[in-house]
Amino acid sequence: MAEQRSTRRTGTRPSRTAPLVIAGRTVACGVSLAVLAVSGFAWYTVNNLNGVTRSHALDEAKKNAPKHLDKSINILLIGLDSRKDMDGNDLPKEFVQDELHAGSSEIGGYNTNSLIVLHIPPSGKVQAVSIPRDDWVQTYGADGKMHKVKEAYGYAKDAAEQKLRAKGVKGADLEHQSREAGRSATIQTVQKLLDVPIDHFAEVNLLGFYDIAKALQPITVCLNKPVNDPIVSRVTDSKGNVIKPGGGTGLQLPAGESQLDAAQALSFVRQRHNLTNGDLDRTHRQQAFIASVEYKLKQQGVMDDLGKMQSLLDVVKKDIVIDDDWQILDFAQQAPNLTGGNVEFNTLPIDKFANIGGQEVNQVDPVKLRRIVKQLFGQATDPAPAPAATSDAPTTAPPADAANTTVDVLNGSSVTGAAGDESKALVALGYRAGKAATADAKPKTTTVKYGAGSKDAAEQIAARYGVTATAGTGIAAGHVQVTLGTEYTAPGGTATPADPSPSATLQMQGPPVKAGGVPCVD
Repeated sequence: MAEQRSTRRTGTRPSRTAPLVIAGRTVACGVSLAVLAVSGFAWYTVNNLNGVTRSHALDEAKKNAPKHLDKSINILLIGLDSRKDMDGNDLPKEFVQDELHAGSSEIGGYNTNSLIVLHIPPSGKVQAVSIPRDDWVQTYGADGKMHKVKEAYGYAKDAAEQKLRAKGVKGADLEHQSREAGRSATIQTVQKLLDVPIDHFAEVNLLGFYDIAKALQPITVCLNKPVNDPIVSRVTDSKGNVIKPGGGTGLQLPAGESQLDAAQALSFVRQRHNLTNGDLDRTHRQQAFIASVEYKLKQQGVMDDLGKMQSLLDVVKKDIVIDDDWQILDFAQQAPNLTGGNVEFNTLPIDKFANIGGQEVNQVDPVKLRRIVKQLFGQATDPAPAPAATSDAPTTAPPADAANTTVDVLNGSSVTGAAGDESKALVALGYRAGKAATADAKPKTTTVKYGAGSKDAAEQIAARYGVTATAGTGIAAGHVQVTLGTEYTAPGGTATPADPSPSATLQMQGPPVKAGGVPCVD
């Protein structure tokens, strides 16, 4: 079952906005693989929520939720990867396959490939953290075993479905009730992984993303470099066994800004092939897309126009699920914090890539993730562990052959002395010092390349910078070459005066994506 689900994806995010008489806001929600989604949705009156599905899925999580230290609110935005409608019926083949190139309409997976926790404080900047979909964590609500975080929903839904069938439940009722188990498991898994309370949640699926994107098209996005993601057909043998998995979105875009229609928008947030960091780069795409949608809604005056907000909600409300405790009037006081570009998106770090039971997964340290999230959310009650003398303590034990791996560090950043400092920090982690010099090129993102025999060490080093290690031409055997990019900040180091963001002092998976415009990403 796990192997089957690993081919599916999702994405989604809600959006809110608040005008005077109404409680509203626009929280856009981003996405994932074959489904990703941004949903923009506006609460324009307390009594006009007919058509929006309400859920009891928060009930179990609230029984053991950690306590808030202030009046902040945490919202879990769920992007569900399912080619099914709310009643469990397949979405039309011509829509899923022909128009969106999003795989088969018969794929009935229930992965939550897009998970974002939105922290709205009583005042100040809103912080949002994305959880990479392949993080290997303990899941709750079904078998309680270790799985990819995206699979908590599907495993719990399947288990509930079997019990419900035995009781004679079928059809749409079976779908509705088993999905409730999936939502509950996802909420509990995230809440326990990060040790922060989840107060509300919103779920959107593939159709919901497409509907909102179509209502808002064209949507402006920005790329640092051109992309070409050709569609590769799936190949099977005579018995139906997969010889070569399909992939690709068909997306072709130049560097710089582009105007996307709904189908292109889905491809933009779904793409994971032909990207340097695969799923991790896709997560940044999702965040940037959310920021772009929020910016467009503000520019078009949707947030201040009752009629426009009502039209938008009418389009997307049938595709959205929210918890039944969401009281719009109580929530309205936080609404201003989501406007004016006052949101920053970060991606939680992974320690390394691994293969467990034939699955490619992200290994993470839950203790570290909890510390990062609480510090970012301003909820920390205990000081962070004292740093090592170099201020760069390792996040995981270095590989056994670290002492036989020579690391060359080239400085392509504007931070004076960064190559020497990083070389010393890597030596403190057990690696051998190579040369520390100025780089000929100045890449935007730090790169890690390796010679023969140094792949494991390179992957460990790459995890430190939130990037993926690649084999390098001309790099000597036993060597790893680190080239610090222009966006470099020392892992675990202090933020530069030019970047006052609280996330700058925390280890994240790449730089933050900031709302308030159209951010450029890879």
